[in-house]
Amino acid sequence: MKYVGIQTQQSRNNVRSLFLLCLFPCLVVGLTYLFCFLLHYLSMSDDQTDMSVVILYTNDMFLHVVPYVIGGVLIWFLIAYFANTSIIRSATGAIPLERKDNKRVYNLVENLCMSQGMKMPKINVIDDDSLNAFASGIDERTYTVTLSRGIIDKLNDEELEGVIAHELTHIRNHDVRLLIISIVFVGIFSMIAQICMRWVYYSSWAPRRRDEKGNGVIVVMLLALLVAAIGYLFATLMRFAISRKREYLADAGAAEMTRNPRALASALRKISADPDIEAVNRADVAQLFIQHPGKQAMGFLDSLNGLFATHPPIEKRIQILEQF
Repeated sequence: MKYVGIQTQQSRNNVRSLFLLCLFPCLVVGLTYLFCFLLHYLSMSDDQTDMSVVILYTNDMFLHVVPYVIGGVLIWFLIAYFANTSIIRSATGAIPLERKDNKRVYNLVENLCMSQGMKMPKINVIDDDSLNAFASGIDERTYTVTLSRGIIDKLNDEELEGVIAHELTHIRNHDVRLLIISIVFVGIFSMIAQICMRWVYYSSWAPRRRDEKGNGVIVVMLLALLVAAIGYLFATLMRFAISRKREYLADAGAAEMTRNPRALASALRKISADPDIEAVNRADVAQLFIQHPGKQAMGFLDSLNGLFATHPPIEKRIQILEQF
């Protein structure tokens, strides 16, 4: 696959990041209005339903509620955005790797960065025998390349250099910043959906008198769950809008950086045999890795999962690299 070029890819990812940042508040506002509308519409009996009245009450409630919703989501986003490094490190169990801990890895990263005029990112390691790696961060202060213990021990220098170059290309192309934004957005809706599901469950089975007020609480939570599910679906689709081509471009960038595409192809073949990092059980974090670290479905489920996968088939990536 032809490499698009660093400036072009950076520009594309910056535009996509801006698009997501603009679309997300619009989605939140729209779903807040939908919740207000459904709440008033379903609370009225059939003989009392008057759309003009429903819209009037909806508009009034929306104007009172939306500032709190936007404020809460904004605070949540800022915390998640600027604390993403510690959140990801906690989710993966990664720990910092210094030069004294492994000069081989540190020198490989440093030499590649020097050849590209890049600032040296932080290096983290996951204490797992499986083979996987990812890049993360939003700026030069937080950019990090994380490697599993297995990928360090089981790849030779050329293969490991190819993997590191792939992750450095993600950083150079600003892929990581775009992914962090999408992860935060999807995470917000995922959390809302989980909260609503728990509230609905406990409201339905809690040992208390089932009066009209109690039923009203359940209706409100069901509506909140519905709106959260819709928001989560749209936010997930926004994440899928981030083209899987970024992996092909990172492979091509690594081949260009190392002048050795077959080394990365060999590394990917070894990674595909054992990419499962046990500590990683979150789908949002999993999309950062060079290969999805979770267990893969089989048969029909595998085909269905492929439609929504954040990574292209690793066999196809290997085939393209071997054709360079």
